[in-house]
Amino acid sequence: MRLSTRNQLTGTITEVTLGSVMATVKVRLDGGEQIVTASITKEAVEELGLQAGVAATVLVKSTEVMLGVE
Repeated sequence: MRLSTRNQLTGTITEVTLGSVMATVKVRLDGGEQIVTASITKEAVEELGLQAGVAATVLVKSTEVMLGVE
């Protein structure tokens, strides 16, 4: 599959937490300890067969990027 999304980060799913409608999926990025958390539908998790240990690609498409410091 070819995509126009330029921000593609590969990693491995470390955790899937299912709610009644939505789910959170944590992906540890390759080459480090960084974790990206995605909120997606429970139906998408089930259709894609997402579970801990599965390789995944995180696609990021955003019009804004925000930073915060204390």
